[in-house]
Amino acid sequence: MITRRTLLKTSAAAAALPLLPAIGRAEPDWRAAAETSPLIYLTPIQSNGAESRCQAEIWFASFGGALYVVTATDAWRAQAIRQGLDKARIWVGDVGRWQRADGGHRALPMVGANASIETDAAAQGQVLEVMGGKYSAEWDKWGPRFRNGLADGSRVMLKYEPTA
Repeated sequence: MITRRTLLKTSAAAAALPLLPAIGRAEPDWRAAAETSPLIYLTPIQSNGAESRCQAEIWFASFGGALYVVTATDAWRAQAIRQGLDKARIWVGDVGRWQRADGGHRALPMVGANASIETDAAAQGQVLEVMGGKYSAEWDKWGPRFRNGLADGSRVMLKYEPTA
């Protein structure tokens, strides 16, 4: 027997169906934020699914649908990936140093990501060009440090590919 309640629920669900494809195509907030934000906040995800205690705000470049950072080879970010912690959570925006932000980064747009170390020199060069344009005021100092560090092995480039 069809009740009035069942009829109303079914009608409401059917009316919403045309909206689902549009919702699925909408760009996530993090992509829009990545266009203007100078920072991302990231943390590796442990094998049990918990966030690592290691978290940081860091410069980044958005390139080819992924987010990239350059860091010291022995930094916890790079060590986590080498230890198999290849999942990360990333918040996009700027609330200052994460230790002083009292969790404020958690209100920013967030995306999960698969992490890897980018070793392709051509890709590294393209990402560094993007970073140079983004951080032009500081790039005279940091550009050579990043390039030289990638060349001599003291720095690595990390690639974070957003997951759905």
